[in-house]
This record gives sequence, structure tokens and C-alpha cells, in this order.
Amino acid sequence: MIVTSGSLAQAEAYFDAWNAHDPEAVAASFAEDGTYTDPTVAGPPLCGHAVAEHARALLTGFPDLAFEILRVQPSDNGARGTVVAGWLMSGTNTGPLRGLAPTGRRIALRGVDVISLCSGKIASLEGYFDRQALAEQLGPQLRALQPAADPFQFGYAVRAASGRATTAGAFSLTWVDVRSEQEADQVKVAAAAIAAELNSEPGFIGWLGVEIGSRLYTITAWDDADAVGALMRSTTHKEAIRQFFTEDLGAAAATGVWTVHHLNPVRVRCLSCGQMTDPASGNGTCECGQPLPELPPYW
Repeated sequence: MIVTSGSLAQAEAYFDAWNAHDPEAVAASFAEDGTYTDPTVAGPPLCGHAVAEHARALLTGFPDLAFEILRVQPSDNGARGTVVAGWLMSGTNTGPLRGLAPTGRRIALRGVDVISLCSGKIASLEGYFDRQALAEQLGPQLRALQPAADPFQFGYAVRAASGRATTAGAFSLTWVDVRSEQEADQVKVAAAAIAAELNSEPGFIGWLGVEIGSRLYTITAWDDADAVGALMRSTTHKEAIRQFFTEDLGAAAATGVWTVHHLNPVRVRCLSCGQMTDPASGNGTCECGQPLPELPPYW
């Protein structure tokens, strides 16, 4: 399915349900087996009634919750329609929030949703935002990072992974210096859309988006250097390049591809004896004779 204006309208209707403070309408935006996840969701993605309960809990904590859509754009994913939305969530914590007493503090949190649509409904939604920024704005008793001293800077990151345990043979890296939060939002939405497209590429292993100060990084793991060519097939990537070179977007940027010079094997810890072992060296069996856990995704 190719993303159409109708698909964009469906994504916007989802945010309208939030702004109407209607948990049931939020859940009704999803297909019967549609899934929702964000950095606050522990365990598997939410589905069905659990989506409505998640929305109800957030609206209880923030009775005046509101989403401002900063940017919505389609991602060219050949298998199904994907929409990427950058948003600003605001509200005042005047109600209990998942067992925590209200702080009375107002938040303004930026984030990105990657929304896959099918037949007018949400098939999956993956939300990305900075949990630490939310904690700092709310002010609960959570330990925050200490202020950094030169030459260190702190930031935050998001991750998208194919789930494959394939060892990476090449990495592509891009960084862009931005001059404002609005410019940062534009770059982050485009980067998330590109990552969503790449997930269907056979040579893609995983992607990291990192924000530190005014610099935004994307680091992508690939099977080999030839697989990096998938970037040039991404219409969203082509559009981002066009904007950087022909429009007033970003202050500076760099790109590059690195191939692996030396890479140690992934080792897993034996659940029986506790030894770290390369599963390939013993055909999945530890020296103690017990089977080893499966290799985790590489990226």
C-alpha cells in the first residue's frame, strides 16, 4: 500500500482522538491486532483494550494533555504505508500518574511517532521521545545525569533494529549540525522516516539516531558496503539531501561509510556455568556441555 493523503488524514485523526481526551477513540484508531509501543511501555507492545488503558492513564495524569503536530510526512515503504509524525506534547501533571502523586509541573516534550497504516487503521505505532527529559520536567525522585564537564556532552538516542543476529560488515554515519529546535525536529522526522524505509531492505541490520547538543547523528549497520546503496533508493533520503543542498536546512553536515577492519565474535553467557562463550566455536554448546542461549540481535 502506498501512503496517500487519506493515510495522512488517518494519522492526524489519531492525534485528534488524543486532543479530544477520548481513550476509546485512540484505541479505535488501531486495527484489531494493531500494536502500540513507546519508551514507557515495559514488555511487549500494547494491543486492543491495553491501548485505551494506556491513553486513559496518561490523560488522568495530564487532564489538559495536548499534542501539537510539528510535521507529518509519508515514508516510502513498499510493503505498506508508513507515516512519520513529529509532535510536541504539553500538559500539566495535576492527576496521579501510574501510582505517582501529581507534581503540578507542566511539561513540553518533543517526540516522533512512526505509524504503519493498513486499510485505514493503524497496524503499528512506535513512539520515540527522551524519557530523561520527561523525568526532569516532572521532577520525580529519579536520578538524572550529572552535568557534563568539557570535553563531554550528554544527549539521548533512539534505536531501530531488524532483529537479525547477522554480524555487521559496514557502517554508514551521517551528522548534521542544526541551528534551532524547529530545524532539529525536521531532521529527526526525516531520519526516522528513512530508518522506517530501510527496515525492509535485506542488507539492513540496525539504526541509531543520536542527539547531542546541536548535532544529530545517524549510525546504520549493514551486512556489507554494497548494502549501503539502499540509502540511494530511499525517496525520503533523496528528499533530505535535496533540502540540505538547495534549501536553508542545517549549518553543516558530513557523511561516510566505514567497512570492518577487525571484529570480535559476539559472546553469550552460559546459563549453567556462567562462562562467556562464542556460540559458533562449539556449535551452540558451552565447554561445560550445556546449550548456549541464542545470539541476540547484533544491533
